[in-house]
Amino acid sequence: MDPITDFNTLNTRRHFLNTGAKGLGALAAASLMNPGLISGGVQGNQSGHGTLGKPHFAPTAKRVIYLFFSGGPSHIDMYDYKPEMHKIHGIELPDSIRNGQRITGMTSGQKSFPCVAPMFKFNRCGQNGSWVSEILPNIGSIMDDITLIKTVNSEAINHDPAITYINTGTQQPGRPSMGAWLHWGLGSPNQNLPGYVVMISKGRGQSQALYDRLWGSGFLPSKHQGVKFRRVGDPVLYLSNPPGIDGSSRRKMLDGIAKINQSKYNETGDPEIHARIAQYEMAFRMQTSVPNLVDMKDEPDHVMNMYGKNAKNKGTFAHNCVIARRLAERGVPFVQLFHRGWDQHGALPRNIRMQCEDIDQPAAALVKDLKQRGMLKDTLVICGGEFGRTIYSQGKLTKDNHGRDHHGRCFSMWMAGGGIKQGLEYGKTDDFAYNIVENPVHINDFNATILHCLGIDHERFSYRYQGLDQRLTGVEGAHVVKDILA
Repeated sequence: MDPITDFNTLNTRRHFLNTGAKGLGALAAASLMNPGLISGGVQGNQSGHGTLGKPHFAPTAKRVIYLFFSGGPSHIDMYDYKPEMHKIHGIELPDSIRNGQRITGMTSGQKSFPCVAPMFKFNRCGQNGSWVSEILPNIGSIMDDITLIKTVNSEAINHDPAITYINTGTQQPGRPSMGAWLHWGLGSPNQNLPGYVVMISKGRGQSQALYDRLWGSGFLPSKHQGVKFRRVGDPVLYLSNPPGIDGSSRRKMLDGIAKINQSKYNETGDPEIHARIAQYEMAFRMQTSVPNLVDMKDEPDHVMNMYGKNAKNKGTFAHNCVIARRLAERGVPFVQLFHRGWDQHGALPRNIRMQCEDIDQPAAALVKDLKQRGMLKDTLVICGGEFGRTIYSQGKLTKDNHGRDHHGRCFSMWMAGGGIKQGLEYGKTDDFAYNIVENPVHINDFNATILHCLGIDHERFSYRYQGLDQRLTGVEGAHVVKDILA
């Protein structure tokens, strides 16, 4: 970071006056170096509004629920089906289709790349007749409520760069996650719950690691990072008071710590100190709000049954979907559910069936539940992973034991509610579901569209860091996919 940027980023008006020359001359110099220091700057405020104060334009979505399937779900076996695939089953993937694509180290040594058609039946669903696998009957029932995008694409071919890319806008670790960006920009209407909540469930397939930086704040103040809810014990670490400490004692302790922190802030002007104070206060308020949130006693049996047999089991994807809806009802603007186990390099027919058993009914129920409550119109539901899988088999090709490698050239994701068209199938791939032939949607375009639904112009949504105006969508010409907007 260059000295001028460093000064402007870390300094506040109070800090400048305390450490620089006093008087009007110093104030004038401060205003020349950074006019925002006097007008309020870009630090946001403490009332729940974000840095933007208000969206750039009227949003169609007030909140986001992001169902993220970590590991790369196979678009070929779930959504991107073509009857012609059975004609190419067993043939070698033509060089003209692969076209020199960079492949992972796991298949780089393969001498043969036989194509594998899906092992499941597909049904026409919805008024537009979208093909949906038989292992997703419930999602098939909501096709008239969603937009299915078949041409999402990414340059990343390995898990960590790919999941980092789609969540933060870059393959390099250390940048803010989407939820952190949104909390920084828009704030949260609920001051008793985190503005960004993360929950993780584990499927029955091979799981890739998930790192806290995927919901981290990066170079933004740390109060904007996601708060992870846990399956066992306190939903949030250290939520309960330790033995011998009651609410009154804790309040006195926090007041004392706040005075110390404020004194340090007066001395140094470090904005991270205010973030620390805010986090202490949020933790105190969560002691009441979070237990009430996760207590399912007020959920009727017919609602829990709609989400499936696992809805009452803490830590399952179904249970987390119910919690996500309850968070949305309370105004939490960004909720992200990570479901692990989609890295199916082997035994794909068995493993993907089990994964779909876990997510099919709850994901569809979430859309139906929000719709019944009149919330889907301003809640954006997103579902997908970091990439798809290849048409060619990884390892020995047998009926029940083949796998598929990573594939970022094209994969499928769907969106519902929050200003997205209903019953739309967008984009087209070739007969091998390997290359895009119509309407590509890069992951930066995808993220720009999410921001647009929330009333944010992605090109005007930036944070000055290391001498550059950093953006979630990068600087390489991302665009909003207007064709899918209602």
